[in-house]
Amino acid sequence: MNEYPDTWKRTGLCAGYGLKDAGAQVTLMGWVHRRRDLGSLLFVWLRDRSGIIQVVFDQSRDAALFAQAESLRGEFVIAVRGQVAARSAENVNAELATGAVEVIARELVTLNESETPPFTIGDEKVAEALRLRYRYLDLRRPELQSLIAMKHAVTRAVREFLDGEGFLDIETPILTRRTPEGARDYLVPSRVHPGSFYALPQSPQLFKQLLMVAGFDRYYQIAKCFRDEDLRADRQPEFTQIDMELSFVGEDDVMALNESLLRHVFRAVLGREISERFPRLTYEQAMARYGSDKPDTRFGLELIDMSKAAAGCGFRVFADTIEKGGAVCALTVPGALASFPRRQIDELGEIVRTYGAHGLATLIVEEGGVRSPIAKFLTADETARIVAACRASAGDTVFIVADERRVAQTALGQLRLELGRRLNLIDPGRLDFLWVTHFPMFEYSAEEGRYVAMHHPFTAPLDEDMPLLASEPGRVRAKAYDIVLNGSEIGGGSIRIHRRDVQQRVFETLGIGEREAMERFGFLLTAFRYGAPPHGGLAYGLDRLVMLMSGRDSIRDAIAFPKVQSASCLMTDAPGPVDPRQLAELSIAAVAQGDAKHDE
Repeated sequence: MNEYPDTWKRTGLCAGYGLKDAGAQVTLMGWVHRRRDLGSLLFVWLRDRSGIIQVVFDQSRDAALFAQAESLRGEFVIAVRGQVAARSAENVNAELATGAVEVIARELVTLNESETPPFTIGDEKVAEALRLRYRYLDLRRPELQSLIAMKHAVTRAVREFLDGEGFLDIETPILTRRTPEGARDYLVPSRVHPGSFYALPQSPQLFKQLLMVAGFDRYYQIAKCFRDEDLRADRQPEFTQIDMELSFVGEDDVMALNESLLRHVFRAVLGREISERFPRLTYEQAMARYGSDKPDTRFGLELIDMSKAAAGCGFRVFADTIEKGGAVCALTVPGALASFPRRQIDELGEIVRTYGAHGLATLIVEEGGVRSPIAKFLTADETARIVAACRASAGDTVFIVADERRVAQTALGQLRLELGRRLNLIDPGRLDFLWVTHFPMFEYSAEEGRYVAMHHPFTAPLDEDMPLLASEPGRVRAKAYDIVLNGSEIGGGSIRIHRRDVQQRVFETLGIGEREAMERFGFLLTAFRYGAPPHGGLAYGLDRLVMLMSGRDSIRDAIAFPKVQSASCLMTDAPGPVDPRQLAELSIAAVAQGDAKHDE
C-alpha cells in the first residue's frame, strides 16, 4: 500500500472516456468494483462517482505490474496510469457506458486496502437495515450516487429559474421560537436561558412572511425543516424544502409561476416536456371524483355518488345511511373483476375497513340481473336504478360503500388506488400534474373539542367566505393550493393573511384568544401594524420531488443519510444519551421511561 502520489493528477473521471480518447494517456483513481482473472490477463472494473471503466493488466507486457495487480480485492482504492484502447467489436460491453474502450495499465498505486464489505456493493437484495447501518458503503452504488446527483441538478435548476425571476435567496433561523400548530416540534434547550427552549423550524413560514413585510418582494430558500412525527415511505423527521414567497400576488400568479418552474426543472434534469397549464380541481371535486385530495389521475375509475338512486331502497344499510345525512358511493370496474375469487374480494373489503368504512358491498352485473349478497333486499326496479346510476354494464363489478360522506369517499379512493395497481391501469411513464384548490380552512378536532387549521392559521380565507368565520367555520374555504404529481403531493401553499384584524378573527375561530395570540405570535401581529403587503407562496418537498422524478418508492433513497421508521440513524446510533454534566448545564433532568410510567 502506498501513500497518495502527489505528482499524480487525475486526467478525468472513469466514465468520461470513449472511442474519441483512444490512444490517450490517462490517470484514473477510484475503487475496485470487480476483478476477473483469466490467467495471464487480469481485468479490473474501476469505479468512481461517474461510472465504471475496465482496466487491463497483461502479464506478458509487465510481469511485475501484473503481480502487483493480483493483490487487488473488491473496494481497494487505487490509482492507475495507462493508455485508452478501443476494444475489438466482439469484446464491446454494452452494459457499460465506457464499454467500447478499456485502459491498458502501465502503473498502479494501491492507495488504501479494504476489508471484505458486509455486503456486495450494488446488491439491492441486501436487507435495508444492513445497508443503512453501512450507509457510506451503500452510497457507493451507482444508482444511489446518480440519485443524489439528480437532487443536486434539481436544486441547481430551481436556483437558475428563481434567480432569473428576481427572487433573493435569504436564510432564515434554524433556532427559533416554538409556535405550536400542526406537527410536533423538535426542541433544543438553551444553556443561557435555563428552562427555555428553541424549536427547530417545521418550515420558514413566519419568517418568510416577515420578509415580505420587510419589502424583499420575492424570497426563496433551499431550507432544512424538522417535524417530530411518525414516519412513512415518503416522510422523514428532517427534510429539505424548496421554499418561496412573493408579494402583491394572487393564487393564479403563484400557480402560473410554479408551472413554469416545474417545466424548467423537468426539461433541465430529465429532458422531458410537461404541459403548459396544469388542470385544477377544487378539494370538493377531488374528493367526490377520486376520494383523495391528492388524486392519481393517470387512470380512470372515478367515484360515483349514487345516494339519490339508493334513497328509500329495500337495503336498509343504504337507506338508513342516507337518512342520517351520509352518502352511498360506488366504484364501477369494467369487466375484469367478475372472475376475481372470493378471497380477493374479501381482501378489498379489508382495505375500506382500514380507512374507517363499516363494510363493502359488491354487485357483479350479468346479462339479465346482478349477482350480489344484497340483491335479495332490492326489488327489480331498485336494482335497475342502482345499476344505471353506477353506469354499469354486463360483466362489470360495482363496489359500494355507505357511510359518512368523507369516510365513504376516502375508503373508495384507497380501493381505487389498489385496483389501479392490481389491474395494471397505471402508466408508470406518465406525468400527471394537478392543482387542488379551495381546501377547507378548518377541520373539527373531536379530541381537542375545537376547530383546527387544516393547513396553518396564516392562510387567508376566500373573500366570499369571510362572513362565515364566526357563524359556520366548517364551511369556510381557504386560498390554499396543493400541487400533485401522480397521486403524491409535491408542494403546497396559500395566499396568506396580511391584515391584523383578519388574523385575529382566524385566531378567535381557532379558540386562540388575544392574549394567547400575542404570547405565541405577537411578533407577527405587531409586524402587520406596519404595512404588510398582500403575499403568498408555496413550498415543495425536495426529497419527495426527487423520489418521484427518479421513479423510486422510498424517500430514503433521495437523502444521503436518512432515518428509519423509529426516527433513528442506524449508522450513527442517533439519538443517544448525553453526559449528565451536559444535562446539568442545560438545567435538564432526564427521566427513564419506565420510571415515568411508574410515577404516573
